[in-house]
Amino acid sequence: MVSTPLDECNILVLVDNETDTLSSIDDGVPQVSEIVGHVARLPRTGTANGHECTEAFSHLCVACHGFSALIRGRRGDDEHTILFDVGPSGEVWLANAERLRVDLAAIEAVFLSHWHADHSGALPEVVGAVARARRAMNRPAPMVHLHPDRPDQRGLLLPNGVMVLLPPEPTLAAISDAGGEIELHAEHSLLGGGFFVGSGAIRRQTAYETGLAGHHSFRGGQCIADPLIMDERYLALRVRGRGVTVLSACSHAGVVNASLDAGHLFNGERLDLILGGYHLAGKAMEPRIGSTVRDLKERVAPNLIAPGHCTGWRAKAALAAAFAPGHYAPSVVGTTYRLSAS
Repeated sequence: MVSTPLDECNILVLVDNETDTLSSIDDGVPQVSEIVGHVARLPRTGTANGHECTEAFSHLCVACHGFSALIRGRRGDDEHTILFDVGPSGEVWLANAERLRVDLAAIEAVFLSHWHADHSGALPEVVGAVARARRAMNRPAPMVHLHPDRPDQRGLLLPNGVMVLLPPEPTLAAISDAGGEIELHAEHSLLGGGFFVGSGAIRRQTAYETGLAGHHSFRGGQCIADPLIMDERYLALRVRGRGVTVLSACSHAGVVNASLDAGHLFNGERLDLILGGYHLAGKAMEPRIGSTVRDLKERVAPNLIAPGHCTGWRAKAALAAAFAPGHYAPSVVGTTYRLSAS
């Protein structure tokens, strides 16, 4: 199953762990910093010494532990916009969306990568805001694309024996009551008018990507070890002449596994951009950094990598050393990736 090849795709990061609006962007990298985006979208407030002024710095987004990205695809005159994850907090997501001038009524669907509260926690509030905006424009309710295997809660067992719990997962009823039309998918499926494909279970092909150490899931009062997190999915799209873009919010299955799976799904077409969390942070995960960097460089060979969220600074440093300059564009809140057909 492959999606429709696009003429253009813009990806706007609404929630991420970091903010960095000042670092330079390499020539040829299709990324726009948050501050440059604000300068383009905000009105001028006056002049100083003959120069136009704008108060862009008062509009900077808030970073927090989580991830969300808005994806707008275009083919000819046909456009579709979907939301990939929502982050942990409706307050943060809605505030950032306002700062970035997001048209909530344009969001047709919300795709959840996996049930973890730093990606799913804001679902009722965000879905509710989108549903109200669409209803005001006489548009249908947003579709909410979820994996059916929903846990009640999840947590991480630390080496000292303490279980660190994520907040409880929002219920399907709460999401539906907020105005979302829920669709449950465990297999590959198309959404956004066929522009995007949501994956099914990610095939595990590498020996070292063995899931999230210490991870547990709670269902019906039972707590079970769940390192593989098989409900995790990626979202993929392809831009004509550029190749396949993969959004992998946490890469618990392994970012190499997710990339290889996407390559197989698209019949070996080259990967363009790999965006999201690579989950290489923490003592249990950091030993995988070397193998991951090697396989991304030699086996996957994408045009561009954009690690963010849970990747960790050690992995980012190693990835930057391997892919910069020209092929490294880290994900930070407020940044935009503009992918145009070549």
